[in-house]
Amino acid sequence: MGHATLGASGLRVSAAALGTMNFGTSGGVRGCDEPEAARIVGAFLDAGHNLIDTADAYAGGESERIVGRAVRGRRDEVVLATKAGMPQGPGPNDRGLSRRHLTRALEASLRRLGTDHIDLYQCHQWDAGTPVEETLSTLDGFVRAGKVRYLGCSNVTAAQLTEAHWTARALRVTPFVSVQPELSLIARDALAELLPAAAGLGVGAVVWSPLGGGVLTGRYRGGTVEDGSRVARLRDMGTAAARGWAEAMLRPRYDWQAGLAAAVATELGTTPVAVAVAWARRQRGVTSVIVGPRTVAQLADNLAGFDLDLPPSAVARLDEPGDPADLVRRYFEMWRTGDSSTVDSLLAPDWTDHGHPSVRTPADVAAAVRAIDVELDTVLSDGATVTATGRVGDTPLAWVFRTDAGRLASLRTYHGL
Repeated sequence: MGHATLGASGLRVSAAALGTMNFGTSGGVRGCDEPEAARIVGAFLDAGHNLIDTADAYAGGESERIVGRAVRGRRDEVVLATKAGMPQGPGPNDRGLSRRHLTRALEASLRRLGTDHIDLYQCHQWDAGTPVEETLSTLDGFVRAGKVRYLGCSNVTAAQLTEAHWTARALRVTPFVSVQPELSLIARDALAELLPAAAGLGVGAVVWSPLGGGVLTGRYRGGTVEDGSRVARLRDMGTAAARGWAEAMLRPRYDWQAGLAAAVATELGTTPVAVAVAWARRQRGVTSVIVGPRTVAQLADNLAGFDLDLPPSAVARLDEPGDPADLVRRYFEMWRTGDSSTVDSLLAPDWTDHGHPSVRTPADVAAAVRAIDVELDTVLSDGATVTATGRVGDTPLAWVFRTDAGRLASLRTYHGL
């Protein structure tokens, strides 16, 4: 298994990264116990991989403690990554990316991991309540003190990543060399803006959840929920947030992607898990793909995807986004939650290059509009352009779609007309 440099740095990391959110049995989604976690870490390192990712929020800190003990004696083989920023207590300063919280969080992570330095220290999420200058200067201090080697971030937008990059340059402080977005066959938003932006800024992408939280294994097709599955464990937690997450994973439209992964796997003589991992790994700008097994057997299934070379015919099928209503719905959500009255988006080149076989004509996009919760008034087609008008509640809407060479080229949404 080869290694590549992470962003504009000299740090070399494996294409496979071991995610450890499933390590620990206290708090959150119950995962594996420490003996099994130690076996997973050993098997991962023995296979030649080196990037292990954890966070102070995983299992209430138990994941960090387990990882620290598991790599003891092999620390020099490991690129050890952890994250900070999620709530660590009930107090107002027990979360976020302030100097106060990050300093305490780093010291706590070092103690739990049993190490004197962290190779890749990452902001777990954006903190709009803290000036980015404060966050970046604090993190730079960690690097200068020798407690952290490299910096990264997770769960940010392209705009936030760009802001952090240029702020670091202006301050002459250590920049982020990595970003962690979600990426899978059912979560492709990072392909449109974040991954191209990261590549342009010299930031490597370490993507998470290539299996869509287990959806792409096919275990939830038709709404089936097996005992011990992630959905079952989320439901058992009893919180509203966990139940909402579980129900989101059972959306009927995900059956299409899960079925496609299964069909491609059958044709190639492999598993849907390997297919999903291989697809994520080949996306432009991706340096490493995080896999999060709960057993050694699951680790082996995941690692098979890094040895799978998808043929062009399989790539073309997997690149199809599926239900065209999903694409339209995403832009509708941009309008619904955004501040501006007009959202105009031309799909990024590395999204458009794949084409959208399910959205080829004005009739296709008109059908997509009807598939979402919109009361249509008119749909007018003129060659490669379709204009649809309608309402969501009392709000008038108008969409203008354009297709080019059989692909959806652009979409503009107006409201309040």
